[in-house]
Amino acid sequence: MKIAIIGAGAMGSVYAAFLAEAGNEVWAIDLWREHIDAITQQGLKVSGFSGERTVTGIKTSTDTAGAHGCDLIVIATKASAVASVAGSLQHRLRDDALILTIQNGLGAGERIRNSLDSANILLGVAGGFGASIPEPGHVHHNGMELIRLGEMDGGITERLERVAATWRSAGFNVQTYEDINQLIWEKFICNVGLSGAAAAFDRTLGEVMDDPLLWQIASRLAIEAFDAGKAKGVRFSFSDPVRYLKDFGSKMPGARPSMLLDLKAQRLTEVDAINGMVPQVAKAHGLTAPYNEVITALIRAKESEFQN
Repeated sequence: MKIAIIGAGAMGSVYAAFLAEAGNEVWAIDLWREHIDAITQQGLKVSGFSGERTVTGIKTSTDTAGAHGCDLIVIATKASAVASVAGSLQHRLRDDALILTIQNGLGAGERIRNSLDSANILLGVAGGFGASIPEPGHVHHNGMELIRLGEMDGGITERLERVAATWRSAGFNVQTYEDINQLIWEKFICNVGLSGAAAAFDRTLGEVMDDPLLWQIASRLAIEAFDAGKAKGVRFSFSDPVRYLKDFGSKMPGARPSMLLDLKAQRLTEVDAINGMVPQVAKAHGLTAPYNEVITALIRAKESEFQN
């Protein structure tokens, strides 16, 4: 399969490395020229959970024109870039090209559909990876728990299973789902509670869970998201969001979520697609989300310190 990974950051680089190793023609597309140049010149070094090696043969570009002719386009950018990436792909893709978006937060599929005329949108949820880029051309990952895939409009289709088979053959643990939006919301609750608190107070997930006051804040963040999701009609697989949050965080207590890493690197975070979305959904259904409003404001205030 010919695959374009748009957004070759930490997670995107993991995808590119494994899919290329499996014999697919892979394009890694990103605006970070140092990283792209390093991959071009030396290959992509991979370390962590799956061992150390360097993957060569990955094609690279800093322009989405590299996605032309691809069977599958994986959008792995930050949530804030999804709409512009999708718009740049208009008239550049084959009619049967599949678009798979894997982001934190809510609304990625809708942003693509609003910016790109395509009925071929798949949604993905990645869990248990904890990836980072120690230096250009080098990606490290702490684990590979599960990739969840589904059709944006629901149902199990042949094309969905074909994509899942491609990822499985590359070494990923993959499951397909009738209702991927349920899974997106379930991961969303974990990001809202743990990532929001960790980023706002500069803590690992374990440190948030071990501090009674921070755990109370994280729990309230998750409860607000859970209540908003229920009001929206999401069919959760659990009834206790706090227990679900603790089970999730206990698997990787030393992890520093991407929002915290972004703040430390003085990059804008995805808070608008994570904690910032909870008050919006809550308001649409007659609810409030004061904890998420405050955490969103705190993280935006931190961002403003390096924007000025």
